[in-house]
Amino acid sequence: MERPLHFIENLIEKDLQNNRSVSDLCFRFPPEPNGYLHIGHVKAICLNFNLGERYKAPVNLRFDDTNPTKEEKQFVDAIKENIQWLGFRWKTECYASDYFDQLYAWAIELINKNLAYVDSQTSEDIAHQKGTPTRAGKESPFRERSVQENKLLFKEMKEGKHKEGSHVLRAKIDMASSNMLMRDPVMYRILFKTHHRTGDRWCIYPMYDWTHGQSDYIEHISHSLCSLEFKPHRDLYDWFLDSLSPLDNLRPRQHEFARMNLSYTVTSKRKLAELIEEGHVSGWDDPRMPTIAGLRRRGYTPRSLRNFVNAVGVAKRENVIDMSLLEHAVREDLNISAPRVMAVLNPVKLTILNYPDETSETLEGEINPEQPELGTRKMPFSKYLYIEREDFKEEANRKFFRLTLGKEVRLKNAYIIKGESLVKDESGNITEIFCTYDPKSKSGSGTEESQRKVKGTLHWVSTKEALPVNVRLYDRLFKEESPDQDKSVDFKTHLNPNSLSTLNGFSEPSLLNVEPGDLFQFQRLGYFIVDPDSTSKKLIFNKTVGLRDNWSKKD
Repeated sequence: MERPLHFIENLIEKDLQNNRSVSDLCFRFPPEPNGYLHIGHVKAICLNFNLGERYKAPVNLRFDDTNPTKEEKQFVDAIKENIQWLGFRWKTECYASDYFDQLYAWAIELINKNLAYVDSQTSEDIAHQKGTPTRAGKESPFRERSVQENKLLFKEMKEGKHKEGSHVLRAKIDMASSNMLMRDPVMYRILFKTHHRTGDRWCIYPMYDWTHGQSDYIEHISHSLCSLEFKPHRDLYDWFLDSLSPLDNLRPRQHEFARMNLSYTVTSKRKLAELIEEGHVSGWDDPRMPTIAGLRRRGYTPRSLRNFVNAVGVAKRENVIDMSLLEHAVREDLNISAPRVMAVLNPVKLTILNYPDETSETLEGEINPEQPELGTRKMPFSKYLYIEREDFKEEANRKFFRLTLGKEVRLKNAYIIKGESLVKDESGNITEIFCTYDPKSKSGSGTEESQRKVKGTLHWVSTKEALPVNVRLYDRLFKEESPDQDKSVDFKTHLNPNSLSTLNGFSEPSLLNVEPGDLFQFQRLGYFIVDPDSTSKKLIFNKTVGLRDNWSKKD
């Protein structure tokens, strides 16, 4: 059964019933290359590219590169890689800077129509004269400059004859408009900064609102989809297009949707950059970051992110999505796709007293029970093993279903064992546990003893063949659900001091030849990915997510 159409699809269907055909449709994703894409961008990416797939329409990737003070080629490259990793391909790669000549020509056209003027006030004076939502703005003393004077000054601005901040080009609209954005918005400012593509050719740069709609028109974008904070900009978007009058029935239309707000994180690029600059995280791809690069390094898969966005849906109202829904999406995907292995992260030695000395055997375990066709993997078993320290208690109550003295448990894919005794160091820490095993209880052997039921099952690793592994355990970056909600408090005061911890453990030898990016389920522990820092001499794993949602219990 096909899902119901969301409201943007309904808008498109209505357009198709009126004056447009499917061949007229074209969409775009227009990031600014001033940082890495984050989980909020995933929603916009999926929305536009899914519409492209649904209607077999082109989707452009357009970089809104109009601010050379913040934009870099490294961000362009990272954005392209992230979109491709998510599984999408764009029709045309575009840049707002491709249109600088046309935008300049259109600005001259607005000056000729007496719809734009050069303002020589300071930015502070302009801001003060804007007024308030309840008080009309005040017109600039330069608003009635002649067309000829405006054209001359604007040309001189372009030629670099005036200092930064000395002049701006403003649209002449309505200083009493109820929409503050319509009160003579700035179209161009002077910036003597080198652009990552145009170099030093330009020293005036267009503002977002002036650039966006005209770029959409140039590219024949049919539906310009923006997040809700751009709704007040729609009046200005339409005013610029109306004022230029190169219009026909194919003019772009702006529609807004609710952005992705995720609990226990921030998605402001400025705030994310602040976390990096102050050393709270290691970089844009730190696995605690909500960036696509960080989520990828954490072990999130493209399919899990797409499924998450589809589950959230496209809405008109802002809301906060619980982090647990994102974690559920990756948990579901990895349950199907991740191979199973055993690793012990907090090891204590386990010796099987009645197991033959100098003897070992090879046992088998499923690679993934969700994909039985993958078969089994081989695991060495011996007298000396590692188990998790948390899986043993010297004294335990009836609800403790793991190993204790005098109690039986099963070693996964192996034998039933019984706790017998232990050794402690001078500080009282357990250094070794001794047990006995039932030789006839081997899993899958078909004996009556192998069918015997015990309540606990433990994972383990044979000490002789164990591979040392370094494991990074990640938790949520913030303790508060909405860390930046209270603007009077620095959002960094809500940082979780326990968001990263490291352990040195052991894994079964099947992980010897893993590659960065390989994903596994460490049985009973969770899902883990091989980090890019990992080498054959030092295996490093990042924890993606646990097998269950433990945060709901904490909350």
